Amino acid sequence: MDMRTRVSLALKDAMKNKEAARLSTLRLINAAIKDKEIAMRGEGEGAEVTDAEVLAILGKMVKQRHESARAYEEGGRLELAEKERAEIVVIEEYLPKQLSEAETAAAIKAAISESDATSIRDMGKVIGALKAKYTGQMDFGKVGPMVKDMLG
Repeated sequence: MDMRTRVSLALKDAMKNKEAARLSTLRLINAAIKDKEIAMRGEGEGAEVTDAEVLAILGKMVKQRHESARAYEEGGRLELAEKERAEIVVIEEYLPKQLSEAETAAAIKAAISESDATSIRDMGKVIGALKAKYTGQMDFGKVGPMVKDMLG
């Protein structure tokens, strides 16, 4: 079952079970997927969003909510920070398990050897290989510096 179908079924379940917070988060996910489809149509690409693209959307949504929760905490708005964290929990149900630090390092080493990377100039090749395999499973903001260290 593709990601979009999973989200749609979960949305229907949340409606039936009257889970308001979960329902609103699932609606946000659905809207983000539809926005991506509309953008793709505008660019002349196919109208279907792939699972990899959905994972990228979900990863971006989680990152945005982490940033918002941090900002709300700094501003003393704890109830809003909690709401953001509750949304993160729902979104993460659809993301694959995040790799640990050790698993990420092993994946980077494998990508470096597979792409025959030898210097920092090959960093794009390594990141591209990692994104193809591990989208949604690792934070690429943290991966970049790790790749740089291993190549440098």
